[in-house]
Amino acid sequence: MNIDQLRILLTVAEHGSFSAAAMQLDISQSSVSRAIASLEEELGVSLLTRGRFGAHLTQLGEQIMVHARQIIQARENIDHEVNLARGLQGGRIRIASFRSAATHLLPAKIALFRQRFPLVEVTLTEDDLTGVEHALREGLVDIGLMPLPRAIEFDTWEIVRDEFVVLIPEGIHPIPLSLSWAQLSCYSFILYNYAECTSIVREHWETWGQELKVAYEIKEDSTIVSMVAQGLGSAILPRLAALPIPEGVQVRSLPIPLERVIGAAVLANVLHSPAVFVFLDALRGRGLFKR
Repeated sequence: MNIDQLRILLTVAEHGSFSAAAMQLDISQSSVSRAIASLEEELGVSLLTRGRFGAHLTQLGEQIMVHARQIIQARENIDHEVNLARGLQGGRIRIASFRSAATHLLPAKIALFRQRFPLVEVTLTEDDLTGVEHALREGLVDIGLMPLPRAIEFDTWEIVRDEFVVLIPEGIHPIPLSLSWAQLSCYSFILYNYAECTSIVREHWETWGQELKVAYEIKEDSTIVSMVAQGLGSAILPRLAALPIPEGVQVRSLPIPLERVIGAAVLANVLHSPAVFVFLDALRGRGLFKR
């Protein structure tokens, strides 16, 4: 008994005739007949009934077919693992990401991937969102980390959700654990001078009928955190962008939660290497990296 015989038996059972199975498998009908006859002779039982209305599994054939499907699936899994390994014996994965994801998400994922596939070179470029998108479009990188959603030219997968938090300098008065909009309206804010993040925060404030008092707009998130620590204002930042939180800065949630979805993106309609998809599995905790 071999895999080919089991595949032929499965195909005959699915199509109900030897001729249809032969056409599906692109072999001669006589080859199908010989394979089934050889299998039945080896097992010493009839697996199919033949008649005017085609070929159908016997009762015992149906029971055996359950095991045959498992054997075929196991063989396909073996072939998949082998082909995957062959594609991961070298090569390179090029990644581009904005700073906070590059700092707090990617290092652990890259280390996990390299432990399993040490022969695959992984490069990481840190850039702003515009730079990440440009690198993907131009084929300069294989994977980009960016907030979702993105344009339809990219295939994307969600990696993590990142909460926007309020950073408040410690003062004379204690800061409540839960903040109301009225309490937030007493603060002046240092905003991130990055159109996408800033617009999300402004829209959130407007949605809930609140006025956002802005003291500064700063390009670097680390500068914003430092300014809050010096008492120059409060801030609303994605939690990953705020890390590490220095002494003298309190972190609170917004009255109505707000978050950004961080995802991985590849250029759509492009043939990517197996290593790219395996690294995407590592990012998502799927496949070989499923917990």
